[in-house]
Amino acid sequence: MWVNSGKQALMITIFVLSMMLIIEYLNVLTRGLWSKDIKNNTWKQVFLGSLLGIIPGCLGAYTAVSLYVHNIFGLGALVATMIATSGDEAFLMFSVIPETALILHAVIFIIAVISGVAVQKILKNRISLSFPEKHFDLHKEPECKFFDKKTITEQLKHIRPKRIFLIVFTLAMMFLVFTGGHDEDVSIDSLLKLNHSAHGSHPAWIKITFLVVLSLALITEIITNDHFLEKHLWGHILKKHFLRVFLWSFGTLLVFNYLDAHLNLSSVINNNIWLVLIIAVFVGIIPESGPHFIFVILFAGGTLPFSILLANSIVQDGHGSLPLIAETQKGFFLVKAINIIVGLLVGGIGLLAGF
Repeated sequence: MWVNSGKQALMITIFVLSMMLIIEYLNVLTRGLWSKDIKNNTWKQVFLGSLLGIIPGCLGAYTAVSLYVHNIFGLGALVATMIATSGDEAFLMFSVIPETALILHAVIFIIAVISGVAVQKILKNRISLSFPEKHFDLHKEPECKFFDKKTITEQLKHIRPKRIFLIVFTLAMMFLVFTGGHDEDVSIDSLLKLNHSAHGSHPAWIKITFLVVLSLALITEIITNDHFLEKHLWGHILKKHFLRVFLWSFGTLLVFNYLDAHLNLSSVINNNIWLVLIIAVFVGIIPESGPHFIFVILFAGGTLPFSILLANSIVQDGHGSLPLIAETQKGFFLVKAINIIVGLLVGGIGLLAGF
């Protein structure tokens, strides 16, 4: 059980970090995209906030907090972003339940827009939050230049050991995914031993998803300059996220596999479904990526209804709210309180409707 959980957690971690690499690359590539004319337009704020929120990971939420602190976003736009944000759990969902993840993000985007506009209209000018002088700093790296053919050629001629390691490792993982692996416990077809048919996912689709993401990660590893490779990929994604994602995935899988072997989880959840909803919503308060993995895995295994996964996704935002705590504790608890209300309401309606 320990070995199998470790192998499965490693596969998840590789996929999650590959997607993080792609998102990090796009974030740096498109910096300065946000328009200043959104400041006085509620709909534009909320729509942009919702778009930022559905970006996998926490970068979209970080951006929204910065815009809020600088009085470009209103409270409604911030609420919309945090409702739409699922943190690193989004990477996990797209790895094990890709089709459902697309549906969930579409639904949560609509809920975020509606909730954001409602909050902005109802609470506008009624709540005043003060901020300290410091502001959350986003990526402002002038060294990140892209698509420079001369630079790419020179870097490949004088390739660094870290780049060689990453390229070889990614190619090895692509080969393992493509062939299905020699060990059925780490093959994509048996990843997590999930009941894919329970929620419409199929092993072939998951394999394709892995190959596409790993291919994009490989391209990024080849074309990015040394600064991005050293600072963003190696210094940020690998050093700060690899161990945490692996340990949370490993721990969650280990607990899940143990409980599944000794308890009838489907029966326990079905007999206490409303209590599970409340637990899922209040666990969402935790400003950390990892504790919420259990809800994704339970849903993917066919033991948790969509409504509860949706409710948890509405309330939780991974690390997205951490900079908000640093700027204003009042703002953090206010946003979380609103998200809890929305999560309980949506989750409750979903359960009553049988979803």
